[in-house]
Amino acid sequence: MKVVSTYKSARISPLKARDVAREIQGLPVSEAINILNFTPRKAAHLVGKTLKAAAANAENNHDTDPESMIVEEATVTDGPSYRRFKPRARGSASAIKRRTSHIRIVLAPNEDEDA
Repeated sequence: MKVVSTYKSARISPLKARDVAREIQGLPVSEAINILNFTPRKAAHLVGKTLKAAAANAENNHDTDPESMIVEEATVTDGPSYRRFKPRARGSASAIKRRTSHIRIVLAPNEDEDA
């Protein structure tokens, strides 16, 4: 049974968060959490929160041991962008897009442990 957790509108650029999400795909949950704890990036904290939420969903909603699951999918997609303006010379302004991300983690049972 697949377990999904989503973090909507995380205040980080999708480009920065995708690097961290790619690192944990296909790993067991305990190993993925361990890697994220020692990764010194803001995205690692946000992806780690989502991964821990998915593990909690597996344990509480589906009565599954999260330690026996793997990270099947870790995707980061674009969220809504906040548009701000910064004053420039001679009374003009330039646009700034503050990007957000949707972080989605899917856990699946580890097929190696079942066999």
